Amino acid sequence: MALNSTIPDVLNELYAGTDFSSLSWLEHQWVAWYVWIGNPIIATGLMSFLLHEIVYFGRSIPFIIIDAMPYFRQWKLQPNKIPTPGEQWACTKQVLFSHFTIELPAIWLFHPMAESLGMKTYQVPFPSLKTMAPQIFLFFFFEDFFHFVAHQALHTGVLYKHIHKIHHKYSAPFGLAAEYAHPAEVFILGAGTILGPILYCYFTQNLHIATVYLWIVLRLFQAIDSHSGYDFPWSLHNILPFWSGAEHHDFHHMAFTNNFSTSFRWWDRIFGTDTKYREYRARVAAAKKSMKNATKEQQFAYEQKLMAEVEAEGIRAEAEAAARGILGGKSKVQ
Repeated sequence: MALNSTIPDVLNELYAGTDFSSLSWLEHQWVAWYVWIGNPIIATGLMSFLLHEIVYFGRSIPFIIIDAMPYFRQWKLQPNKIPTPGEQWACTKQVLFSHFTIELPAIWLFHPMAESLGMKTYQVPFPSLKTMAPQIFLFFFFEDFFHFVAHQALHTGVLYKHIHKIHHKYSAPFGLAAEYAHPAEVFILGAGTILGPILYCYFTQNLHIATVYLWIVLRLFQAIDSHSGYDFPWSLHNILPFWSGAEHHDFHHMAFTNNFSTSFRWWDRIFGTDTKYREYRARVAAAKKSMKNATKEQQFAYEQKLMAEVEAEGIRAEAEAAARGILGGKSKVQ
């Protein structure tokens, strides 16, 4: 790999006065990247896009493998619906289209906007984890409420019919489908992910893009896991009851209604948009209790019956949403 011929000039311009002996290995690699590229805007844009693509598809691949292994069906929330290779490829093409048409331009413009707000980008050292942790929690909190509100808006009238309907193509989602959406939806809901850091930086002037990168990685993990379709014993919601996870969001795709938030369950509980979900879980729990002596085949058949009822209600609810006005006017289903 040929080195940038202007390395000494870039090093002096960006890192004059930096104590390199105090930097960690990762911070040295950070410096090397910016110096090698030679242009902070290009370096940040390229790194941001590569990070997003590597994490998104890297996190999705394990679930593609799991979907092909019957052993894991015991933890599949809708075990009778396994995505086919054709569905996964069609999903991948739509995801890549949105990534290159919406996310790539936005990512490329992020560096100059971030710096104008006072965000640190190429600078080292990084902030401590003690500094990053509360910032990332605030970003999770902000994005979750933003998504809760915007997601419900996308379930009405023209917004659903012409934008959000694409994302609901799969009533049993899978990891790759986390960002399977209309480009407009990618922009709308993606705003919740990036607005938190932007507003925080604007008001505090104390944010490093390394913190934003860690937030993006965690957000991508959350989105892909919640669309995975699997509820493992080690899934986070089994440790933190207020965490949403796949068990919470899978119902949204199956029933169309309820569970509009992303990371946390509290907004749906506070505003009553999880009532059908809780009724369904109560029916499943009661069925398991009453059918303790039934065969596995009988238990499975009854759970499938409950799922079919919920999905049928969801189909009707979807038709009503498509007919409903943008401001929630009375629906007229033909």
